[in-house]
Amino acid sequence: MKIIFSIFICITLGLSVMGCKSSDKEHSAGSDKLVAEKAPKGGTLVDSLSVAVDGSILPLIQEQAEVFHSAFPNSKINFIAKPELLAVKELISGNASVAILARELNEQESSYFKSRSITPRVFPIWKDGIVIIGNTNSADTSVNIESLVNLLKGVNVGNKKVVFDNLNSSSFRHLQDLGKIEKVASNFIEAVGTSVDVLSMVAENPNKIGVLGFLEFRDLISSFSNKNNIRILSVQNTLGEHADNKFYFPSQSTIAAGQYPLQRTFYILNYQPNLGLGISFSGFVTGDRGQRIVLRSGIVPATMPGREIIIRDEI
Repeated sequence: MKIIFSIFICITLGLSVMGCKSSDKEHSAGSDKLVAEKAPKGGTLVDSLSVAVDGSILPLIQEQAEVFHSAFPNSKINFIAKPELLAVKELISGNASVAILARELNEQESSYFKSRSITPRVFPIWKDGIVIIGNTNSADTSVNIESLVNLLKGVNVGNKKVVFDNLNSSSFRHLQDLGKIEKVASNFIEAVGTSVDVLSMVAENPNKIGVLGFLEFRDLISSFSNKNNIRILSVQNTLGEHADNKFYFPSQSTIAAGQYPLQRTFYILNYQPNLGLGISFSGFVTGDRGQRIVLRSGIVPATMPGREIIIRDEI
C-alpha cells in the first residue's frame, strides 16, 4: 500500500512540474508578445534613415542600400546626394544623421556634435582614386601632382586649365589639401556643373585637364558619346611611403598597392544619438556582403571579404 501511495505521489508531482513548465512557457510567450507590442516602432532594422552622401559615389551606395533593403524590407534609407562640403552641411544641420564622405569631419565641424554629447561611430568602407583626364589630341599622356597644385595656385603650366564639376567637391578639396592651399586662385581652374560637363569640356578642348572621382568616371565613360577623345593621364607617384617617382594609372591593383598617389579613403560617419538604423546599415556596408559589392565595383574594400574553398576527396 505504501508503495502504491509513493507511486501516486511521484506521478502527481511529475504532472505538477510538467504543468508548471507548460505554464512558464505560456507566460514567457505571452510576455514576449507583450514586449513586442509595447516595443517602439523605431529600431535598428525597422526604421527610416537619412544619409548625406558624396554625390560622386551615389550609384555604388544605392546598390548597397538595395541589397540591404532586400534583407530588411521594413527599413527605408533616403539619400541626400551633394558635393562633399554641402553634404557635410546636411549632416550638421540635422537633415541627415549619417554621412558617407571621403574624409572625417574636422574639429570645427565636430564641435556641434560634441556640444550635444554625440560621439560618432566612424568606419572606413573603401579606397578609390581621383582620375585625371586629358584630350587625346593633346601631347600630354601623364601629369605630376606638383603641376596640378601649381595650377590651383594660379601658376601657368603649359597653358592648361583644370576642370572640376563643382568647387565644393571632394576631388577639389583633396587637391587643395595636397597643396596646402588656403585660397585657390581662379586663373586656371573652372567649375562646369556636372561630371558629364567635365567629360564634354575635356573632349572638346586639348588644353583642358579634367578631375573626376574614379567611381564617377567608370560609371559615366562607357555611355559617353565622345569617349574616344578622352584618355586617362598617368600620375607620378611622389607621395607617402610607396613613392617611387614612377607613373601609374588608377586601377584596383595600383590603389590597393599604394602606387597610385591620388587615392582617398571613404568613411561612413554615424552621428545618430541612439542605436538606430544607422548602426545596422554601417554594419552591412562594412561587413562581408557589403565589402563584396565594393570589390565587384572595381575599387578597394576596407576589409577584403573572405573566400571559402571547398576541397573534395572525390570528384
